[in-house]
Amino acid sequence: MKIHLRWRSPKTAATESLVGPPVLPKGVPSVGSGVSNAKPPQPVVASGTEEGIIGKLMIEAYGASDPGCVRGNNEDYYLVAPSIGLYVVADGMGGAQAGEHASKLAAETLWEIVYQDKGSMDADGLVAAIEEANRRVMQAASTDPSLEGMGTTLVAALEKPGGLLVASVGDSRLYLFDKGELRIVTEDQTWVNEVGRRLGLDDQALRTHPMRHVLTMAVGVSQQLRVNTYTLNPAPPAQMLICSDGLHGVVSEDEIKSVLASGDAPEDKCADLIEAARARGGPDNITVVLLIASDQETPDKA
Repeated sequence: MKIHLRWRSPKTAATESLVGPPVLPKGVPSVGSGVSNAKPPQPVVASGTEEGIIGKLMIEAYGASDPGCVRGNNEDYYLVAPSIGLYVVADGMGGAQAGEHASKLAAETLWEIVYQDKGSMDADGLVAAIEEANRRVMQAASTDPSLEGMGTTLVAALEKPGGLLVASVGDSRLYLFDKGELRIVTEDQTWVNEVGRRLGLDDQALRTHPMRHVLTMAVGVSQQLRVNTYTLNPAPPAQMLICSDGLHGVVSEDEIKSVLASGDAPEDKCADLIEAARARGGPDNITVVLLIASDQETPDKA
């Protein structure tokens, strides 16, 4: 169970809400009516391999999600949309179906805005798109009592010439695996990372601390949103793994590194990562989106 801090406004005290379970996006989602009047073509949500192009690089992308071994539904949501170069993982929270609604709404809002931007979006534009997703999630919660308290983490990677723009809120992560080394690109917005470590608590103490599941930031819980941004310039055959804490919260970095270092196909790597989390009890929903950089000139598969 994950707890996250929720502020209604800078003047009100924090209240707690529980992170509930999520639903794997199946088929083709659409932007919810009543949330936006815009009706762009439906976004592509892929559970298979898709290819996008960054400058002289080609990106092979694969996404997969699993409810885990404990939860009855799946509040995680992912997008693989190579036609606009957008890849997203969102981990919803809020109980009942609220978390599921928040993650889907945030991801599809981002898709809609990136689609309408037609390729000119920069880092400020990506932040503004996430801020709009934040506004829409808050608006939906304010008009439906059953959605009160919902929110979502979000990591988005957007293709730009020669690289990727990355933006994150919450504790979902993007890892870079390159030249045999694995590193976390994003920074967790959690009590553990932003407060506990500054207090000098060691990793052992943090793993069992009662505040270990507390988020300090999430989409849809406050008008004041802090979005972290990063720029990556991956060279083939670098791999970028976007995942919810259902993976990184239970599977060690050494095991993640071992799976990514294997010569398996992308879909098999995703399946292996999910199975590794399930083998450790799968206490939360598990979602992975794997991006692999390759040369654009790579011949097409027969």
